[in-house]
Amino acid sequence: MSALKTILYFSLFKYPLTRTEIFQFSDSESQQDVDKEIETLLEKGVIYNFDGFYVDVNDPDRVERRLKGNEMARKIMPKAVRVSRKIAKFPYIESVSLSGALSKGYYDDEGDFDFFIITKPNRLWIARTLLVLYKKIFLLNSKKYFCVNYFISTDSLEISEKNLFTATEIATLIPLYGKTVFENFLSANSWAKPYFPNKPIFKTSTIRETRKSWISEFTQNALNGSIGLKLDNYLQRLTIKKWIRKFGHLAKADFNIAMKSTRHVSKHHPQNYQNKVIKRLHERYTEVIQQYNLNLPEEHA
Repeated sequence: MSALKTILYFSLFKYPLTRTEIFQFSDSESQQDVDKEIETLLEKGVIYNFDGFYVDVNDPDRVERRLKGNEMARKIMPKAVRVSRKIAKFPYIESVSLSGALSKGYYDDEGDFDFFIITKPNRLWIARTLLVLYKKIFLLNSKKYFCVNYFISTDSLEISEKNLFTATEIATLIPLYGKTVFENFLSANSWAKPYFPNKPIFKTSTIRETRKSWISEFTQNALNGSIGLKLDNYLQRLTIKKWIRKFGHLAKADFNIAMKSTRHVSKHHPQNYQNKVIKRLHERYTEVIQQYNLNLPEEHA
């Protein structure tokens, strides 16, 4: 039931899929196998077909929503690229990629620009703080076009949470700056490939290399020694204290995932979306199993 598993996952985001997309985001051996499963699911009334888009609820409006979102994403993408170029110029930034809904070709009036950022070792918290200060001072703390909520450093590229959610996020990243670093990131996360063996490999030849401004170069030269390391440690401790006060309502296990803060990783996901998605996916599995007597594997956060 690989095709159904894929449809259920994307339906959590109200996003119908075409047959080609279902194959690409499944671990089925062939498009023919996917087509055969789709026909079976249609006959059983498990899924619905609206103009070549498949979803597990009888709601044709989702297709219109998706198509509108696809068009808005196409129009807004040049702006997202310009913002990424600005981020890439900041000190210690080695790679910038688009993530979130926009990286999957969807954008709406409630959307924002989510960026996945890779930094130099032991300077992650300086890089993050500079970007946050820029957002607060020059963008009036607007997150819509400048949401920098996930950082990792080049000395720890492997994502520790290995599940369908993180594999999907990795597979749909749109890398814009830092070709070599992003290629190393993909290599370090080869564990995600078996989730989607049919998805075309991203052509990294289009990724731009980062070019620093003279201000960034000066900042890096000034903070490359022990002073920079001490400042980075201080900013990490300061940020963690702030987050503990602000998000103390989160259970410790949830906080450690949603607000992960180490020398190599900084996540700012207070809604703990990863856990919510995996939990809801399991619930949908259970519902489908009970209603249609099907057998689907569980996913874990």
